[in-house]
Amino acid sequence: MNVAYVTDEVYLEHDTGISHPESRYRLESIERTVNPLKERLIEVSPIAVSPNILALVHTPEHIQNVIEASEQSMAIDSDTICSEHSYEAAIKAVGAGIVSVDGIKKGEFDRAFCAVRPPGHHATPVQAMGFCLFNNVAITARYAQQQGYKKVMIIDFDVHHGNGTQDTFYDDDTVFYFSSHQAFAYPGTGMEKEKGAGKGEGYTANFLVMPDSGDEELLDIYENDLPPCVTAYQPDIILVSAGYDLHESDPLAQLNVTTEGIRQIVRLILKSADVPYLFFLEGGYDVKALGENVKVTLEEMLTIDTI
Repeated sequence: MNVAYVTDEVYLEHDTGISHPESRYRLESIERTVNPLKERLIEVSPIAVSPNILALVHTPEHIQNVIEASEQSMAIDSDTICSEHSYEAAIKAVGAGIVSVDGIKKGEFDRAFCAVRPPGHHATPVQAMGFCLFNNVAITARYAQQQGYKKVMIIDFDVHHGNGTQDTFYDDDTVFYFSSHQAFAYPGTGMEKEKGAGKGEGYTANFLVMPDSGDEELLDIYENDLPPCVTAYQPDIILVSAGYDLHESDPLAQLNVTTEGIRQIVRLILKSADVPYLFFLEGGYDVKALGENVKVTLEEMLTIDTI
């Protein structure tokens, strides 16, 4: 498999302040750990996207708020911090998805992993929140549709529910959102009864796991619940919100998934359909474990053939 690895040093310049869990050290750890794989990866640089691309999902007011918060190095809320270079990092985080779709469309590679920050899946069309400024995966889904990938599936295994992604596509039958997440965790959304609305009813699927759940509970979802959804929906491309805070070491959550469990989750996702795959880094706040978990993800992306 030809796999692209998309990252940029500008992501290190998004300064969230001392002791914030979503720090540059996350990407530095990933870079150190995946370096031995680089000779097998196609390294790609992201582009800085225009507000027109951001507007595929976000309102002009939301975009302007992030610009102003970055210019003034202000916090949007207690969790979501902007510094001088945050807007530049954020538009290149989105840009990683754009160049990935373009490269897949041109046949330059089959899969891509976007090692980006800030993350994206909590950002709603109208609000930055939960460490996220723009919704990288949601914007990429809309862009992919413009390039001919009409039916997009988003799989989100971050320990926190991707409320922004769900909000974006809740009444839409052209994007299927599938999420597993810890019950009673931030942001408190993603109940199993939330299945979409209007023509989007049935195109949102939420799977909650209780605190202290581990490999067995998560693998049950990806082995038994995911395949029927993929088979029924028949997506043209699959985007993955890869949040590694489900790992047993993570300080911001209470699941006990091992690195081997994450490897198996990724393997099951990759085996679910013979389509292009694009992974976006979301959470994961134990720095050492994060590097290892991204490394096993890339190993699976390089070696696992689809069905």
